This record gives sequence, C-alpha cells and structure tokens, in this order.
Amino acid sequence: MQGTAQGKGTIGVLGAGAWGTALAQMLASDGRQVLLWAREGDLVRELNNARTNSVYLPSARLAPTIRATNDLADLSECAIVLAVTPAQHLGSIVSALPAAPRDLVLCSKGIEAGTGRLMNEVAAAAAPGSAIAILSGPTFAHEVAAGLPTAVTLACAGGEDQWARLSPAIARPEFRPYYSADVTGAEIGGAVKNVLAIACGVVDGLGLGQNARAALIARGYAEMLRFGEVLGAERETLAGLCGLGDLVLTCSSTASRNFSLGKALGEGQSAEELMADRKTVAEGAFTAPVLAELADRHGIAMPITQAVGHLLGGAPADRIARELLARPLKAEIRGDTDHSA
Repeated sequence: MQGTAQGKGTIGVLGAGAWGTALAQMLASDGRQVLLWAREGDLVRELNNARTNSVYLPSARLAPTIRATNDLADLSECAIVLAVTPAQHLGSIVSALPAAPRDLVLCSKGIEAGTGRLMNEVAAAAAPGSAIAILSGPTFAHEVAAGLPTAVTLACAGGEDQWARLSPAIARPEFRPYYSADVTGAEIGGAVKNVLAIACGVVDGLGLGQNARAALIARGYAEMLRFGEVLGAERETLAGLCGLGDLVLTCSSTASRNFSLGKALGEGQSAEELMADRKTVAEGAFTAPVLAELADRHGIAMPITQAVGHLLGGAPADRIARELLARPLKAEIRGDTDHSA
C-alpha cells in the first residue's frame, strides 16, 4: 500500500499562498500538527512569529499548531502532503520532495503549459512513489480559513483504500469531502472553470448584464462536458462539486482571482499589465492557451475558451464579445458523439 496516512501525524502543505494557508488553517482546526512550506524566508518568519500571512490571506490568524518552513526536507516524515503550489511549478517542487511513500493530494487547478498534462500526470512523473489524489471544489480561501461550511470532491487514484486513509485526516465538521474515483474529471472541472471565470469577469467588466453571464455559464459548462468526455471524464463528476459547483462559485464573484482578471480585461486594462502586476496567480490565464490547443487537437469546439485565449493575447474585449454573439445559430443539445458547439 502506498502512503501511510493513519493516525494523527503531521500533515504537510506545499505552498503558503491564500489557498495553501487556508487549507493549513482548516487542517489545524482540530489541533492537528501542520507543516506549511513556503519558498520565501520572509514569509516563513511572518507565519511563525506574527501568525499572519499579510500578503496572501490577511484575514486569517494562524492556529498555534501550524509551523512554517522553507526546507522541503522537513516534510520527509509527512505521510500526507497537500500540494498547493501554482500549477506551472507543481512538477519542479514535487520532484524536490524527499523520496518517500506518501499520499500526495493535489490542490492546484490547471494544465501544464508545453506538455498539456493534467496535474496528476505531472505529479505521478515527479513523485513516482506517491499515491495521488485530487482535492477540488467550490472553495474561496478566506471562507475556508474562517471555518465556514464547505464541500469538496476528493478524487482518489488509489480508490476506496486511499479514501479510507485520507478522508478521516482531511474532513472537519465544516469541511466535507465527497469521494470520487474519477481523477480526470475532478481535474478537468477545476482547470476549465478557471478559464470560464475569466470570460464571466469580462462580461461583468463590459456591463453586459446578468442574462449574459448566466448564458455564458451554461454554454461554458457545455464546453467543459465536451472536453471532459473526450478525455475520459464522467459526466456525473463534472455535474458535481468539482465541476458545476466550482463553476458557479468562481463565475459569480470578484473574490475569484480569475473573475477579477476578466473583469479588469472587460474594463479595458491590458492582459500584459495585469499579469505583470499581480502577486497572486490567476491560473486560468496559463490554462486558456493550452486548453484551446488541446481542444483543437481533439476536434472539440470550445469557442468561449478560444475567446479567452484571444483576449489574453491582446484582442479587445468588446470585439471578442461581438464575435461570440455573431456565431451561427445551432441546436442547444447535440448528439453524444458530436463535439461541435
């Protein structure tokens, strides 16, 4: 059996951004020891001494059982490690972990640029001794850190045996995981919804109204289903917390980094300036071009995804909106093997 996530041992969290810090806070809420890794020495000192994360999650006061480190070797004894690094850096950071059998729970949402690999494929290559799971769902970091009720999908590549190890270690009264064996579906839901959240932010920034945003969410969900089915995801997974649930949340609030990026694009700011000026990562900006490329490769029509790619490449938002509205009229429901929009 890979991984030995039993008992009350220390849980490791890789990445002290908003989401990593929130997960560490949630895991420590019952007195569990949590080791939180951050790359920056200044941040580690603030986390340990002030018990705050003023840059990424200023609303949280860290639990006393959280200890921060910038030495990956410190995580060698953690039987469970949650990887919450930016998606494009996941492989390099995970590969630097001390080699040991462990449960590696991926909490980053994206697709690797250049290779088109999902995060579970990246992690499996970087840490071949680990048992991979995916944690994904509708989660704003500040709400999780505050102990507000949250439900997520925990998709386990190791099946029900891995779920039996992980679920008691991760579940808390206000943090409820639901089991899935569909790792691909859990990943695709999280990656695609980030791109669609940018598009919904653009709608808001252009002042196109609530009707337009609702339509975009529905048509974007159709794109998610088409893409997921071609790559082997289950429709039921994409209809759940890690697909439709996460899509609704992040397409509806400026608390979403991706929605906020899209809103700024819709208001006329340039993608280049916005990306250069951000301390936090809007993963959809990196996912959009590789997602569009994969869709083209597989013959899947994803016009909203393509539009976001054009926006991030510098095309004006109002022109892209007009082009989407001018697309040919079609039936809403297509055949099971028809991947046209």
